[in-house]
Amino acid sequence: MEELELLKRDWKKKEGELPRLSYTEIYQMILKKSTSIVKWIFYISIIEFVFWTTLNIITSDSGSWEQMRSIHTYYFMIGLTVLSYVVLVYFIYKFYTNYKRISFTDSSKRLMKTILDTKRTVTQYVWFNLSIFMVSLLGMMYGTLRYGTDGERIQQAALQTGHETLFWIIVCFLCLISTAVFLGLLWLFYRLLYGILLKKLRQNYNELGKMEV
Repeated sequence: MEELELLKRDWKKKEGELPRLSYTEIYQMILKKSTSIVKWIFYISIIEFVFWTTLNIITSDSGSWEQMRSIHTYYFMIGLTVLSYVVLVYFIYKFYTNYKRISFTDSSKRLMKTILDTKRTVTQYVWFNLSIFMVSLLGMMYGTLRYGTDGERIQQAALQTGHETLFWIIVCFLCLISTAVFLGLLWLFYRLLYGILLKKLRQNYNELGKMEV
């Protein structure tokens, strides 16, 4: 017990010699880290937008568009593509405004609000992308099965054997499973891409909350 008391006294002496940061210094450190994180979220969203756009241009040709016409999904995919680009540009703009707001934040309460807004925007962005991919996948699957050559052949075979209902049950089940797997992988990608940054933002938010108490 005497050794423990000596250790405590020694620690208190050393603790008194350590430099103590002021409220303003801690706030500036958190502000700097948060600004850097939000800036990276903005940059990553642009890189992702360019990547998906480039991939879409590379994979799109006259043959792919003609195939969409043959399965009656041409206008559906055109409308979905236009909608996705418009909304994605809006999200990039939101990321940019969040970055500008956080760069000129002058109080911890405003910084906390900007962090919450950024987290909310990223969450909405991820869910929108997942929804777009889900709708496009299900639309293409339906068009292929309903109007595609292979789909018509399978339907005819199901009609001849009298198992049309069972056929559609199996098809719907397989479509849901494959869509869930693809979306799960995409969700893991987004969690890895943005999850680390959001975790750091949450830590900064918690530190600001402690300072406000």
